[in-house]
Amino acid sequence: MSTAVVSSLVLILLTLFLFSTLCFSQPDAVPLLKFKKSLKNGDSKLKNWIPNSSPCRRKWVGVMCVGETIIGLHLTNLGLSGSIDVEALSQLRSLRTIRLVKNAFTGPIPEFNKLGGLKAIYLSNNQFTGEIPDTYFGSMRKLKKVWLNENKFTGNIPSSLMQLSNLVELHLQGNQFSGKIPELKYPDVLKSLDLKGNQLEGNIPKSMSKFNASTFEGNVRLCGEQLDKACPPSPLSNKPTSPSTLTIIVTYVTFFVVFFFVITKIASTIEERDENLKNLTNFRETLKKVHVVSGSTRHTSIESSRKSSSNSLSLKIRQGSSQKGNKNKMDDLIMVNEEKGAFGFEDLMKAEAEVLGNGPLGLSYKAVLENGLPVVVKRMREMNKLGKDEFIVLMKRFGEFKHPNILTPLAFHVRKEEKLIISEYMPCGSLSYALHGDRGFFHGRLNWQNRLKIIKGIANGLGYIHTELATNVVPHGNLKSSNVLLTESYDPLLSDYGFHTLVNSDRVVQGLLAFRSPECLQIQQHASPNSDVYCLGIVILEIMTGKHPSQYLNDDDSGIDIVQWAESSISENHGEELIDPEILSSGIASIDQMIKIIRIGVACTKNNPDQRLSLNDAINIIQDVN
Repeated sequence: MSTAVVSSLVLILLTLFLFSTLCFSQPDAVPLLKFKKSLKNGDSKLKNWIPNSSPCRRKWVGVMCVGETIIGLHLTNLGLSGSIDVEALSQLRSLRTIRLVKNAFTGPIPEFNKLGGLKAIYLSNNQFTGEIPDTYFGSMRKLKKVWLNENKFTGNIPSSLMQLSNLVELHLQGNQFSGKIPELKYPDVLKSLDLKGNQLEGNIPKSMSKFNASTFEGNVRLCGEQLDKACPPSPLSNKPTSPSTLTIIVTYVTFFVVFFFVITKIASTIEERDENLKNLTNFRETLKKVHVVSGSTRHTSIESSRKSSSNSLSLKIRQGSSQKGNKNKMDDLIMVNEEKGAFGFEDLMKAEAEVLGNGPLGLSYKAVLENGLPVVVKRMREMNKLGKDEFIVLMKRFGEFKHPNILTPLAFHVRKEEKLIISEYMPCGSLSYALHGDRGFFHGRLNWQNRLKIIKGIANGLGYIHTELATNVVPHGNLKSSNVLLTESYDPLLSDYGFHTLVNSDRVVQGLLAFRSPECLQIQQHASPNSDVYCLGIVILEIMTGKHPSQYLNDDDSGIDIVQWAESSISENHGEELIDPEILSSGIASIDQMIKIIRIGVACTKNNPDQRLSLNDAINIIQDVN
């Protein structure tokens, strides 16, 4: 074959390849370029959206793809404005997510209801105005997430929105919606709701009874049980009521409402006081002075509380007779880590302390020693599985742990019926609080970089525990976000590890997360090191979605089945809909790397423990994510 013929064939093949590439990319590129043209500042903000290129291959800004298929537009914090060409977007048949958060769009809500395949729409922090038609969401039956918060929408909340059968998240806070709240048609499906800061009125629907007062705050004309605000009684009849009759009715109703409120308040106060007295009386042999943190600032001493009806909560615990002048080692602390300095039982008894919480293993207190060191004292229940000598050996072993992601105990105290474990107090609190409880500065810094740092640290810490406690049936046993503490630089510290080996109560052990894994609850197998891997997967998915998992004990009503949700979305190639919007709104981040982390979480939470990632594989893959 001549050189000329070969050259001609090569030229033809190259031409065909370029032509096919161009044709292949055009169907996706054309509607996006039309959308870009409809924006006032599209040329300056979307510079790499250029003709004759593939949006997916060239990684156009904000374009989310699976292979060559566009599934989402994530254009966050770009200052975009202008009209939105919805007709152009309707040509993207696989478009599932639109995220236009923190831009400068104005006017009425665009006709996104023409995009029937959408599963998530995020329009938060723009300047959209006007009423949303009542039937607007009727054709959007696949919608799972609707975020319209921090705009200027007015009028009633569309009833069609409350009838969506797949709606999981609804955020309408910070608008000017008014009128009554429509009933939810599928209340069991909705997991996240925020209506605060509007102008809503009337009774909170019964279908929203599982949501607390913070969901509705800032709507001064709302009433209902969550707000501790009784709604006005409905008219008894259509007949005119005489002024005297009306006065009598109002008087009786007011009397009974006030009477009921007073009785309820008294009962609640007595119950709260008795519970605190019970907890702290049991602890009086240990602490000399304890101040209980509650919603009240009232104070009362234990000695006088039994003799008077005072409602205060300042509790003075008498030192037990067994401790007066007794130098027995049973009444002293055993130091296992003196990096923060040494202290004794007397130092602890002199400290002011606060009750932090009550978990399946016992009560936790915060105490500040005279040298200024804040510590946490855990008073453990039902920890008599090991004898005293074995317990001491194990605690000393814990005290030798050296790893940047492990919280090492400082000291402990052992008696036959109670065990105290003392560790350093972390002022930033737990990962659970950072994700779900705190909405301030610390939560605001949970960007992609810090969340990834936390995930890597948790994985590394768990790997260390599996090495040091390799002979344990389950090395950690209770890994969850509330047992991950955070430093000011967002380094995670694992706590409460290995305690299940000390517990002599099957009921308590079964409350620990590793013992609630599928192999223990469904397959009727025993817990294993793979049960810790399951717990790691839960925490990873919790960090990436920002959702509270229903897998945590006693939280089935307030959490979401994070495992099923993640597995379903990943199997449908919709992993991007799992990502906490607050990660994306915090700055430029790699969606691909986020989905990679989510896939690790899914691989760690397989029902069959033998199909899960090994811990070493999970750690290695996590370390490669950036």
